[in-house]
Amino acid sequence: MKYRSRETIMQQQKISALQLFYVIVGFELGTAIILDIGAGAKQDAWLAILISMLSGLILMGVFTQLSLYYPNDTLFSMLPKIIGKYLSYPIILTYLFYFIYLAATVCRDFGDLISSTLLVETPTVVVIGSFMVLVIYCLRGGVEAFVRMGEMVFPLYIISLIVIWILLLSVEDFNLNNLTPIMGNGLKPILKEVYPGIINFPFGEMIIIMIFIPYLNNKQIIRKVGMTVILVGGLILTINSILVLSVLGPEIYGEHWFPFFTATQMVSIADFLERFDALVILMMVSGVFFKVGGCIFGAADAISQLVKLNHTKSVLLGLGTIISPLSLLIATNFVEYLKIAYDYFIPYLFVPLQIIVPIILLCIAFIRKKFNLGNSST
Repeated sequence: MKYRSRETIMQQQKISALQLFYVIVGFELGTAIILDIGAGAKQDAWLAILISMLSGLILMGVFTQLSLYYPNDTLFSMLPKIIGKYLSYPIILTYLFYFIYLAATVCRDFGDLISSTLLVETPTVVVIGSFMVLVIYCLRGGVEAFVRMGEMVFPLYIISLIVIWILLLSVEDFNLNNLTPIMGNGLKPILKEVYPGIINFPFGEMIIIMIFIPYLNNKQIIRKVGMTVILVGGLILTINSILVLSVLGPEIYGEHWFPFFTATQMVSIADFLERFDALVILMMVSGVFFKVGGCIFGAADAISQLVKLNHTKSVLLGLGTIISPLSLLIATNFVEYLKIAYDYFIPYLFVPLQIIVPIILLCIAFIRKKFNLGNSST
């Protein structure tokens, strides 16, 4: 077989700005759209999402500026150039764990929802394992196959979402007064939801864009694509939160792990057309495809950088084999899993990797570019 470097592979596999937009917005929405994000702010959950979106724009500015400094490098291939080969190893290993853990949590969300609603007699391990086979099969076709699949799935995702939004307006209990009083509990509960919660999930997770940018066929519009992703995804989550709160009210919104699904179950047209929650399941499958696929692609890139592999196909199957059982082992039940995630992983893993490390890297990269110091070699 003819030898091809990673740089050559990246040059041969190109994606468009629209394809990148589809994949990253799908990644951003993922499971966030069905979970009760911002529930601690009660009727102001939508406002917490909106403020977090503005913070997400700043983070995206950090991610895209790093990529503009090193347009042909992924996050992991630029690390040795910024901080040196030896310092980059432990950071890449930490990011590898981060992507594997993130993929496992998303699979757990997906498995718990499907097993509790649609396939109640099917073991969760079968649901997750079957889905993982599909994701790995698609990823083995390369980044182009993944984004083309996303190009087909994303329009269905958006159409399903719009249909559900329209149906929610027809629910008898729909009442915009559920959003009042705005800031009735003050600003503190909102800010507690913004940081470290929503700013990290889902907006901080947009660091994944740095894995795909080297494949972009027009790197001059990196920042425009990134900012559009945050704005579109953030506005979709905000509108969705407003509609779900208007149907359920703040108390019920916070009591259910999947409030979007609960609200959709209340849709009934003329006591005849019901069970529109199947559309939520369709959206869940689409969102999990984007998120798990992106995480596995990022983890494979990290491994390739660590062991100097030129092809990621060889590690994809191994990652799928690890992530599927890990999703079931991270906690004994869904409540425990969410507590561990919010109490430990978000403040102690997500905050450093999604906020602190990128900002430090940008500062060092800026100094290197400003004073023309070149690439670090130690």
